[in-house]
Amino acid sequence: MIDTIETEIDGSLLEGGGQVLRVALTLSAVKKIPVRIKNIRGGRAKPGLMEQHLKGVELLRDLCFARTKGISFGSREVEFIPEDLRGGHYRVQIKTAGSISLLLQVALPCTIFANAPTTLDLKGGTNAEMAPQIDYTTEVFKPLFEKFGATFDFDLMKRGYFPKGGGEVVVTVNPVESLKPVDLTDQGKVTSIYGWAFAAGTLPIKLAHQLAYGATEELKKFDKVEIERYKEDRNIAPDNCAGIILVAETDTKCYLGASALGTKNEDPEETGRKAAKELVAVIEEGSCVDKYSQDQMIVLMALAKGQSRVRVGEITLHTKTAIFIAEKMLKDVKFEIIPSGTTNIIQCTGS
Repeated sequence: MIDTIETEIDGSLLEGGGQVLRVALTLSAVKKIPVRIKNIRGGRAKPGLMEQHLKGVELLRDLCFARTKGISFGSREVEFIPEDLRGGHYRVQIKTAGSISLLLQVALPCTIFANAPTTLDLKGGTNAEMAPQIDYTTEVFKPLFEKFGATFDFDLMKRGYFPKGGGEVVVTVNPVESLKPVDLTDQGKVTSIYGWAFAAGTLPIKLAHQLAYGATEELKKFDKVEIERYKEDRNIAPDNCAGIILVAETDTKCYLGASALGTKNEDPEETGRKAAKELVAVIEEGSCVDKYSQDQMIVLMALAKGQSRVRVGEITLHTKTAIFIAEKMLKDVKFEIIPSGTTNIIQCTGS
């Protein structure tokens, strides 16, 4: 034990994976709360810190000069005692196709409260399963993030796909004094649906056209749908991958997203249709935030100055986990779930 730690988190609870670790350490770093996390990823077949989680913990350690114990591959218990958050230039390289988007989930809330601007040079996977594609982070999450009064600049240097990874992005963040509360309860009317269908490496552009066609067929009921189809530059994306990212924008400035990656076992048109059906479902239920941004709102709401309200669909397990961790670590924060027709309103007065 490296110090007296009052807050202890069981990493096997609820979602039981990396989400517990990410939320707990992000709030620890921002609020300077010493924390011990036990049974890390206890709900997974291979528990403990994997490469991606390890790099995230190391990045947060460096951002706040934390004293730590247990930061090693496979570790199932971490102790984390943070100091002040400091800006600067930080480099992280995930050796696998681990998600850069998930690294940003833990880093962004910390960098906006640093004492100076921060540049993050992150290497890993940009478009992979089981995590938001980087295009989703920039086109859907970023405008939602900006509603809280913070933003980031983003440069894509190289794309990295499963299994090699090797992608690179550079993100620059200027700090803010505080986050503003948000009221995202009126979806409004969809004004446009747009997106990108791509093929990379040696895969033919035909796949991008098929992905886009499948999505377009499913979105015929909407007036304005524009899906760009393109072949990635081999200098930026040398490896094979195909996928689609869709965004719906409303007149109340809600941003809803859906995406899918092509697989050998599914017709590309069907893959495109599935992504579109997912987007249509979110629109029709009246949500202001889709399930991929839903849990990311929790940390921002907990740290914002004032009461935030966000309309969502079904409360996901990731969101339940984030709420549980936030309430456990921030004693003055309480979330309320208010059922509202086919949706739920998440309400919180931030710390």
